[in-house]
Amino acid sequence: MLDPKLLRNDLENVVTQLARKGVHFDVTSYQALETKRKSLQLETESLQNKRKDGSKSVGLLMKDGKKPEAEELKTEIAEIGDQLGAIEAEFQTVQVALDQLLMETPNLPDASVPDGFDENDNVELSLVGEKPSFGFNVRDHIEIGELFGGLDFDRAAQLSGSRFVTIHGEFARLHRALVQYMLDMHTEQHGYLETYVPLLVDGPILEGTGQLPKFKDDLFRIAPDDGGGRERYLIPTAEVPLTNLVRDSIIDLAKLPLQYVAHTPCFRAEAGSYGRDVRGMFRQHQFDKVELVWITHPDHSWDALESLRGHAESVLSGLGLHFRVVNLCGGDLGFSAAKTYDLEVWLPGQNQFREISSCSNCLDFQSRRMQARFRNEQGRPELVHTLNGSGVAIGRCLIAVVENYQNEDGSITVPEVLRPYIKTDRLTP
Repeated sequence: MLDPKLLRNDLENVVTQLARKGVHFDVTSYQALETKRKSLQLETESLQNKRKDGSKSVGLLMKDGKKPEAEELKTEIAEIGDQLGAIEAEFQTVQVALDQLLMETPNLPDASVPDGFDENDNVELSLVGEKPSFGFNVRDHIEIGELFGGLDFDRAAQLSGSRFVTIHGEFARLHRALVQYMLDMHTEQHGYLETYVPLLVDGPILEGTGQLPKFKDDLFRIAPDDGGGRERYLIPTAEVPLTNLVRDSIIDLAKLPLQYVAHTPCFRAEAGSYGRDVRGMFRQHQFDKVELVWITHPDHSWDALESLRGHAESVLSGLGLHFRVVNLCGGDLGFSAAKTYDLEVWLPGQNQFREISSCSNCLDFQSRRMQARFRNEQGRPELVHTLNGSGVAIGRCLIAVVENYQNEDGSITVPEVLRPYIKTDRLTP
């Protein structure tokens, strides 16, 4: 959530920056609500002062033996109390509307974010590795999966509908090896704390990281049969529970930064992706991901973003994959992010780069919603900064490995870093 003071003191800049994200901020509605809030606040303060002065006068009148006058003033004070009750109720209604407006307003893009409308305007920052060359017609992961009997979309559709897959045999082994490889790298080399988290969370937890209320249609909701009890949601990413570990807390300065890593299934309705990536397992309702989350001192979050990006890159570099890093433009930036690097891996089967990791700095946008704070050098509570990134998406990484390491006979050469987990250097149909 944006700092309310920012809107009150620098509204024109807020509107300009939101426009860079392609967002129209309703200035008229905001100003009407803010004017009403100020008016009610002033009226409340005036009545409170009047009541306070009246109470002092009652004491003086009683002391002087002027009981009738004191009783009359008590009646007036009681009426002021009734007026205050009505005003406070109206104030609460206005404040709720303002809070709702803020909850649906995205984070502002950092000055280093390029202007642009969509992914076509993203700026390439680096190109890593070499594009593989093949002396035969390459297969995509669907065709390779058929050779191995490793991917079954039809059977999954019978179980759960479209955009699901069952993974078998050597492909399941490879999937598991990728998870272990990434967890070992991030815990042993990069200093993350491996964490196991719930896959079901309450609505306020998703509000904390920015998925609710704006993106409710992208979530899978679990509601009690009787309509009562707690409503929960399947997590769209481990970022949600990991970041909320510091919700409503004050962290000791000496403990910063906190670095969490978790492997979880992720669940997304993909409400806005109708017709996109309908073949294969690139865009699924259920997929696995290794997620990285940082909780940092505000002075260090931009350095943390570069570290986070480097950690995600090291996964792909270790696997010997060709990829590029892009700086997302304003129009392609996520709701909570102030800046995002996307890592896009080369997929020979699609003959293009595709996103496999997003690394974002959210500054204090999420922590304000969660009230996640630390005690600064002066001992005063201050909002932390939060960052998150994929380290990386397992299914997409599996696609990249099988397509980039395929051989003409249909076998797959196992990347060297995965051989300790798979115990072989080649997977054969």
